[in-house]
Amino acid sequence: MTAHNEVADHAGREEPRAHAKSEADHSQEIGRIGLGLAALGRPVYLTAGRTDAFGAPGDRSVDAMRARTFEVLDAAWRLGIRFLDGAPSYGHAEDFLGAWLTLHPTRRGQLLVSSKWGYEYVAGWDPKATVHERKEHSLEMLEKQWPQSRAALGSTPNCYLVHSVTPDSPALSDPALLARLRAVTDEGTQVGLTTSGPYQAQAIDTALSLPSSPFSAVQTTWNLLERSAQRSLETAADHGWTVIVKEAMANGRLAPGGTPEVDRLAAAAGTTSDALAIGVALAQSWAHIILSGAVTPTQLISNTSAQPLIMDAAELDRLLIPTDRYWAERAARTWS
Repeated sequence: MTAHNEVADHAGREEPRAHAKSEADHSQEIGRIGLGLAALGRPVYLTAGRTDAFGAPGDRSVDAMRARTFEVLDAAWRLGIRFLDGAPSYGHAEDFLGAWLTLHPTRRGQLLVSSKWGYEYVAGWDPKATVHERKEHSLEMLEKQWPQSRAALGSTPNCYLVHSVTPDSPALSDPALLARLRAVTDEGTQVGLTTSGPYQAQAIDTALSLPSSPFSAVQTTWNLLERSAQRSLETAADHGWTVIVKEAMANGRLAPGGTPEVDRLAAAAGTTSDALAIGVALAQSWAHIILSGAVTPTQLISNTSAQPLIMDAAELDRLLIPTDRYWAERAARTWS
């Protein structure tokens, strides 16, 4: 069973509606919100507002961040979130998640866990490191990280993604690597890819066109500022793929106070900027899971207050940033 069908079983997913939703309806939408651990598993990241949430980078020890991760995971469980997403490049995220699952062994069967391969964390928990992660899409890296992730998590992930695939990635062309990924699917794990950068649509389209493709899931950046991959995501959904939206809040740019125009639209809609950003994503019928990158229970509660929100297309289009500029600005963000 693919992940989006499993989520539908858990959450009773429905098409978005414009009118107010009942409490039961809203619980179904919370089932479509997942928690990404990118900003919780390492001391610094490019998401805005980390100092407000965590204090100074020097205060973010492994033990402190593990405790914070457990706190957010506990809140996610209470809120009804059942999709959790990590990666080896997210510092100790897989270790933290695996340790939390060990504390709550009955929960694993009710969760969908997604992880990735293709990047490794190289900063050594140094907040001042200039290089945080290293990318390598090779068969050797897959064979190294696949057992590492299963050991860290204490189980096999439900969904396993190639991390940050671009059109030139060997994951789209290496016959031996593709054959090994097909073997992973034969073992019962859904295989997919994540995308990043200005050529996300091209990467997705190439993956969709592969003969005997191992891929049936995609995790892609899509938000109010950057929606260049939308047609490709719609096509992926039409092909039965699980579509996961990441960076729905543009790494904090769409949090309250981050973008004045979004704040204005949120106030007019009677909601908060983060709930508006996630709500617009929830309103996309092709999007099965919307990841929250919350790093505190308060942020997560606000994120999960989102309900599907259909807004005027012209008004939304005025928020768009040219794709190349968006990704250049993202690359220039300071890790803090």
